[in-house]
Order: sequence, then structure tokens, then C-alpha cells
Amino acid sequence: MKRVYLDNAATTPLDAAVIAEMTNVMENYFGNPSAIHALGREVRTLVEKARKTVSGLLNASPSEIFFTSGGTEADNTAIRCGIAAYGIKHAITSKIEHHAVEHTLNTMLKNGEIDKLSFVNIDGKGNIDYNHLEELLQNNERTFVSLMHANNELGTLTDMVKVGDICEKYNAIYHADTVQTMGHYPHNVRELKAHFIVCAAHKLHGPKGVGFLYVNSNVKIPPMIYGGAQERNMRGGTENVYGIVGLAKALEIAYAEMTAHQTYIQGLKDYLKDRLIAEIPGIGFNGETDADKSLYTVLNVSFPEMDMADMLLFNLDINGICASGGSACSSGSNIGSHVLNGINADPNRPSVRFSFSKYTTKEDLDYVIEKVKMVVKQNALA
Repeated sequence: MKRVYLDNAATTPLDAAVIAEMTNVMENYFGNPSAIHALGREVRTLVEKARKTVSGLLNASPSEIFFTSGGTEADNTAIRCGIAAYGIKHAITSKIEHHAVEHTLNTMLKNGEIDKLSFVNIDGKGNIDYNHLEELLQNNERTFVSLMHANNELGTLTDMVKVGDICEKYNAIYHADTVQTMGHYPHNVRELKAHFIVCAAHKLHGPKGVGFLYVNSNVKIPPMIYGGAQERNMRGGTENVYGIVGLAKALEIAYAEMTAHQTYIQGLKDYLKDRLIAEIPGIGFNGETDADKSLYTVLNVSFPEMDMADMLLFNLDINGICASGGSACSSGSNIGSHVLNGINADPNRPSVRFSFSKYTTKEDLDYVIEKVKMVVKQNALA
């Protein structure tokens, strides 16, 4: 059976060049990068070379890049340590952020680490209300703002430059969850006004279990993980050297091929969208879908009401199609997607997120369209 992978927003396959780079390190370098002897110094050189590669691509200083176990740790560090460092008691976010942000802030509110958590208004496509953001910041207290660059379920983009300008105006600390967009769009930190941005390597054809946190040099935060003096006393624990090397290689490839991949993948997304509209009556889409407003790797499809709607993903899976999805909450018996709930999506319409990569082909999408039509027809309401 043919298998089509369209869940690249969850994770991406490793690039062959990344595997080769990591394999070389695994086979030839085993020293502890904190050791002062020759074998340790060799490995320390690999870590610092990777840091220099990452910082160069972002136009950052190497001292502003801290390697982590992934995006979740990076988000938690930025939020927890950024708020603690400046004694901040008011945070602003949205109701459609990733759980790494939403759960962290809600826990901090519950534990009394912050006194107030405000949610900026969003529209039915997940767009931020920038005027409301400014209203929420019009006070005399230092505030922490956490808003993602692109929503991981919808693909809707937030204007980081605009948010940065607003935060600067009110002296707010700005954290942008850039997990879905790192390696897919350029991030020049000298032009952006974000104090924190993050990366998870496995979202851009790198390895799982490694990422980084960019911390603007004007911000000083304490560590979240204590132990050794690794990462310039900012993150205790022996570094994931193979992962760090793989991350740097993956990001280097992503930047080198970014324009070509964006054009190619946007074409695939547009093709699938147009074919679904033509083939399935009543099809719809959650979030923005226009190229200038939406992450080009994500298309969230809202299907017509159907029998056995909760089995849609399972039916796709048994036909060889790997995707993800969910629905808005229709009752107290199911939680549903907090993102779809946040935009007031129709709870009676099942949704599927198809997400693409440079390895996706048009033939893959033709197969998906054929199988989706079959599944929808089989489960159509009488």
C-alpha cells in the first residue's frame, strides 16, 4: 500500500546530509565537550562551530544562542526565566498558542508567579487584533508578551515586526514561538524586536531532542536547568553534541534552499486546496490560506458533516495517509482542539491538518485526493 506522509508540522524526516553529518560525529568524536583534554576540546569545537553557524544565519551573536532539548524547553525557559528575571506580574498571550506556552502561563498564574494573564482578541481565522494588544499594554507595569509566529494547527501568520514595534513602545518583553517557521522564513534578529525566539530541529529535517533559544543580549535571565557550567552557565547538562551538529546542518540547508522550497511547497498547498474545492462539495478551511497570511507548509481542512466523523483520521490512516487533526468541542464529553475552539470552529465539522515538506510530491497529493473523496463519500450523511 502506498503511504503518504502529510504530517510535517508534527515532525519531518531527516535530511540525508544531516544524517551524514551526525554519523561522522558519532563515529569519530566521543569526548565530553567540558573536558580540557584534546578529545574534549575537539568536541567543544564542534559545538561552538554549530553555534556560530546558527547565529550567523539569524544575524545574531553566538553568545545569544543557547542549545536546548527542543522547542518546549526553549519556550519554557523564555517564559519562566524572562518573567522571573524582571519580576513581571502581567503576561499577555492568545488562546490558540501551543501548549508549551499556554500551559506554562496558566500554571504560573495558578501558582501565583504572575498575577494577571490576558488574552489578546483573535478573529475567526486566528489573526491577532493588534489594536487590542496595544490596549492591553497601556498600563504602567512591565509586561511579558508571548505570541507565536505561525499557528501550528491553522498556519495563520502573526506579524512579528508589528508585535515587536508595539512591545517596544510599551517596554514589554516579547517572546515569539517560532518553532513552526524556523528554517521556513528568514529570521534576522537585528531587524526583529523579539527578545526570545525558539527552534526545534525536527521541524526542519533535523534530529529530535534538540533545539535552541535565542536570547537578545539586552535581556539577562537566570537558568531554568541547574547543574554544570554548560551553555555559559545557562543550561546544566552535557550537551547533545550529535543533535547540535545536526541542528546546525539542517538550518544551514534550510536557509540555502529556502526560496526554492517555499515556491515549491506553496504550489503543492495551492494545488491540494484547489482540487479539494473542486472535488468535495461543502469543503472549507480553518485559518488563513492566502500565501501572504499563512504558513506555506500547513493547510487545515474543514470537512462537511459526516457519519463517523471521529473516525476520519483513522480511515485516512488505513488508506496510507499520515495526517493529524481534530475538532472543536461539541460537548463536555470531549475536549477537542483548543485552537479550533479558540476560533469558534463548527464542532460538527471534522478537521484535518495536512502539512507538507520538500519531500512531498504532486503524485502524493493526487493519491490523497482520491482516497479523501472515497472516505467522504462512504461517510456522507444520508
